[in-house]
Amino acid sequence: MKTIRQTATIRGATPHDVYESLLDSKRHGKLIGDRAKIGRRPGEAWSAYGAGLSGEQIALTKDKRIVQSWRESDWPKGVHSRATFSLARTKGGTRITFRQSGVPDRHYRSISSGWHEYYWEPLKKQFAR
Repeated sequence: MKTIRQTATIRGATPHDVYESLLDSKRHGKLIGDRAKIGRRPGEAWSAYGAGLSGEQIALTKDKRIVQSWRESDWPKGVHSRATFSLARTKGGTRITFRQSGVPDRHYRSISSGWHEYYWEPLKKQFAR
């Protein structure tokens, strides 16, 4: 198992903007261009890309931190990683400090690049002014 560590700065977005883009089902779906169903309380399930990605909310601190269990549908049964998004205001936008632990070795490279391609870059485009 491996750990992904990344940071991304989303210019033009407040921590609230980013938090809502990740936790509001409609906004999340628009961001990724596919279906998303996002529970907004600890213990609630979430899914994106139909059921391609799924998990459960573990801890939520409004506009500051999201911790969730996370898995791809093709992972071995019972295998979940833990994804943590920490949001902080920075000059001109929001810095996301991201950590995902427990990623199966053979999925590390694709998931690591996927965060950039399917989340960080679309967020940057969404809030570009």
